[in-house]
Amino acid sequence: MSPKKKQEPKKHPRTVAGGHIEGAGQVVRQPITETLRENYMPYAMSVIVSRAIPEIDGFKPAHRKILYTMYKMGLLTGGRVKSANIVGQTMKLNPHGDAAIYETMVRLSRGYDALLVPFVDSKGNFGKAYSRDMAYAASRYTEAKLEKICGELFRDIDKDTVDFVDNYDSTTKEPILLPVTFPSVLVNSNTGIAVGMASNICSFNLAEVCETTAALIRNPNHDILDTLLAPDFSGGGILLYDRAGMEHIYKTGRGSFRVRCRYEIDQKNNCIEITEIPPTTTVEAIMDKIVDLIKQGKIREISYMRDETDLGGLKLAIDCKRGVDHEKLMQKLWRMTPLEDSFSCNFNVLIAGSPRVMGARELLGEWIAFRRECVRRGIYFELSRKKEKLHLLKGLQKILLDIDKAVKIVRETEEEAEVVPNLMIGFGIDEQQAEYVAEIKLRHLNRAYILNRTAEIEALLSEIADMEDTLQNPKKVDALIIAQLKKVAKDYGRPRRTEVLYEHEAAEPEPEEELPDYPVTLFYTREGYFKKITPQSLRMSGEQKLKEGDEIQMELESHNTANLLFFTNLGQVYKSRVGEFEDGKASVLGDYVASRLGMDSGEVPIGMAVTDDFKGYMLFVFENGKVAKVELACYETKTRRKKLLGAFSLKSPLVALYCIPEDREFILSSSASRKLIFHTAMIAPKTTRSTQGVQVMTLSKKGARVSEAEPYTEGMAESEHRLRSKSLPAAGGIVRVTDVGEQLKL
Repeated sequence: MSPKKKQEPKKHPRTVAGGHIEGAGQVVRQPITETLRENYMPYAMSVIVSRAIPEIDGFKPAHRKILYTMYKMGLLTGGRVKSANIVGQTMKLNPHGDAAIYETMVRLSRGYDALLVPFVDSKGNFGKAYSRDMAYAASRYTEAKLEKICGELFRDIDKDTVDFVDNYDSTTKEPILLPVTFPSVLVNSNTGIAVGMASNICSFNLAEVCETTAALIRNPNHDILDTLLAPDFSGGGILLYDRAGMEHIYKTGRGSFRVRCRYEIDQKNNCIEITEIPPTTTVEAIMDKIVDLIKQGKIREISYMRDETDLGGLKLAIDCKRGVDHEKLMQKLWRMTPLEDSFSCNFNVLIAGSPRVMGARELLGEWIAFRRECVRRGIYFELSRKKEKLHLLKGLQKILLDIDKAVKIVRETEEEAEVVPNLMIGFGIDEQQAEYVAEIKLRHLNRAYILNRTAEIEALLSEIADMEDTLQNPKKVDALIIAQLKKVAKDYGRPRRTEVLYEHEAAEPEPEEELPDYPVTLFYTREGYFKKITPQSLRMSGEQKLKEGDEIQMELESHNTANLLFFTNLGQVYKSRVGEFEDGKASVLGDYVASRLGMDSGEVPIGMAVTDDFKGYMLFVFENGKVAKVELACYETKTRRKKLLGAFSLKSPLVALYCIPEDREFILSSSASRKLIFHTAMIAPKTTRSTQGVQVMTLSKKGARVSEAEPYTEGMAESEHRLRSKSLPAAGGIVRVTDVGEQLKL
């Protein structure tokens, strides 16, 4: 083995004569792991810890910097100031550009209407969370101050309740966390996307959260479902309650629930007015989806739609056609549009600098521990101050014994620096007490002043004893936290905005869309075009119009409510119904199925099946001689899913597919000039759609493959007994000239 080369120290580039950089243009090899560790990991950790994931106080660093800046500006009281002023001051803590700071402040505002409990009292146009087009005005046009509830965010912040750190240039201090007196982490929704993880916390009613937290402090085994009913959103709506799902969210911090819109029916004007929508969507997204469905012909009950949102709030008006059942239309809109949407929870919170996904119970437990520490630190800070004051007053009390002596000591001391030492010697007090006595004004050197000050000693002793007892008794600390929670709930609690609907059953099958039923003739071409023609129109029409080079692959009589299955080259099946396609004519090409059903890029239909009751079988013939018989019921679903993956096996190229209501004979042709007649009853049906099937035709010749498959009827071949097999697999018979009938070709 060759000896290892001694690793050379890294050389930094330096400028040489002529202004050229040494080593410029050279490729330096570096292990990818080292690059990721040195360059990518610091970025990833910065995004996780300092940007996207909230902490136990319920805020991300950007939120905390804005609110603390407004607090230091005195905006908890007084009037509003220009938002541009707030943004500029915040840049002392957050130097990442004014646009990002202002956008964050907008989301915290009452005007934007995104938070259940807003923290910024806004004036001017701050946009709306439920609209993507209602943009907020520039910061120079709007004004803001802190909401009154922000007093609970900063309570006792000057009493060492939380740690402070230097800002980015060490010119000022900022808090690591805010000493919030209520669990704001659950009161307001919070969303963030970091590197490799994300956070999505829904909001809960303030009064319910405070009540639940107080109950958990009293009894850690409290069932939080009794007090924390369900999420509550600023935009209202109706939450479809699922107790099992809510228990899972409260336990694990992950899960989802559905929220639907709130609406009113105006019978006089035959109109539906949407007044509240789910928090995950916008008015424009809803309108775009409804317009798209109308264009596809999936919704025919709507004549007009308009956005009537004004200063009074959100309103989306939907004008209905005459005779429309409004309740059935809403059922369809809930099923097909974001008017009913799912909210996915991911309670990912930074605890001591590390991200953790926790359920509501565990999250409240962490907040209680955090708040206990804040209260203890605040009490200890006050205790230290009172002990210092008591110590000084005891020194002052000794002066009461002989005021004249104190004056004489000060007057007879020749140097100022000797005053404090002489007082210490004269009265037996320490340096702090002597400094305090020496700083007393001449006008205060009277018995009345000293008696009034020393009278505080008894009160201080009582307060200090009470504080020390509180620090040693956890129940007293908990009592203080519970009292604060009750006060917050009383002062700032509001009724629920989101209604809870208990009767909802998530597994309820979706109602089928009512379609008129009448006879039609269906046409499907090799290029993937589909059209349905009524008998009357078909009698009056001439030759079928087709794309150049195309031909009709299937023609059959059916009716308007039949189910359609379109199998694609990617092994998928798209489900539809005949009535979802417009009535056509022979003189038009028809609907291009791949485009109409929204198939994936490069995906095209290769076959169609029609059924009323999903009884019968699908037969798939593959080039390797295998045939799969799949029960048609395998493609039926309780919910009306439009797309099913794994419709058939892709292990071997597909030769043909047929929908057969019952077993019958088929004839296979191979590239080796052999043919085989077999009965499908000889093949066991499968319930797995992606089955590879069973070997039906053996292909002994190298490179041979099944080239054709079609249903067999009597008379299609001479000497059919030679081509028919009693057992499978079979090679079939060699094709002779005498075997070829009128319909069977080589």
